Amino acid sequence: MKKSIFLAAGLLFSMSAQAQLLDIIKSTVKSKTGVDLDLPVKNNGTATSTTTTTTSAGQTNNSSANLGNLTSSQISSGLKEALSMGVTDGVKKLGVTDGFFKNEAVKILMPEKLRKIDTTLRSIGMGSLADQGVKLLNRAAEDAVTEAAPIFANAITSMSITDAKNILLGSNNAATSYLQGKTQSQLFNAFQPKVKASLGKVGADTLWKNLISKYNTFTGQAVTTDLNEYVTTETINGVFKMVADKESGIRNTPAMRTTSILQKVFGAADGK
Repeated sequence: MKKSIFLAAGLLFSMSAQAQLLDIIKSTVKSKTGVDLDLPVKNNGTATSTTTTTTSAGQTNNSSANLGNLTSSQISSGLKEALSMGVTDGVKKLGVTDGFFKNEAVKILMPEKLRKIDTTLRSIGMGSLADQGVKLLNRAAEDAVTEAAPIFANAITSMSITDAKNILLGSNNAATSYLQGKTQSQLFNAFQPKVKASLGKVGADTLWKNLISKYNTFTGQAVTTDLNEYVTTETINGVFKMVADKESGIRNTPAMRTTSILQKVFGAADGK
């Protein structure tokens, strides 16, 4: 009986000593490495913990914190400024001879419905006539686009940017895409009469009537298309392409932020 008591006492003493030794080891490891051996361990051997970083206002820290004290109104003004500059620069570059025709990014090609005309004319040795038809479509766009600036300016000014912060922190052409989605129909309706006048001014309408007539006579078909609608759409898309390029430049190149509002707004979004 006494032997059993001594054995039990010895076992308890041994376990107590082991526990004390383990505590000493844990304390030493934590003081030397910062690792708490009492915390659960992930599969990769690192201790798990959940930490939420908050701002001084108590909100979860995220990319929008980069905007500092900018108001939605200031951000909206910065975005509109970038769009306005894009339109001004774009119209200036497009509204000259070969502004469309020799810019592969915006060049207006043969309408898809009329591409069989192009193939047929070239097959009968009238390729130069087809080339002239395409050139005049671009000449009409180059003439009409000079009227686009005030139409775009009005659309930008009257546009309500309801989610300015997300647009600012969005893709390189987020503001341009937003403008296009909100104003495409408005721009088309306002710009179409300008394009119609330019098609007549450069002689594109007359040439294309001749082209289509020759094709229909040769093939016995009755092909037709609305060149006014086609050129209007392509011209507007060309302006949007130039605006998108300008927006991307302002976002990524500080030197292109030539006004205080651009510097303030897009500077705050750097490193988003």
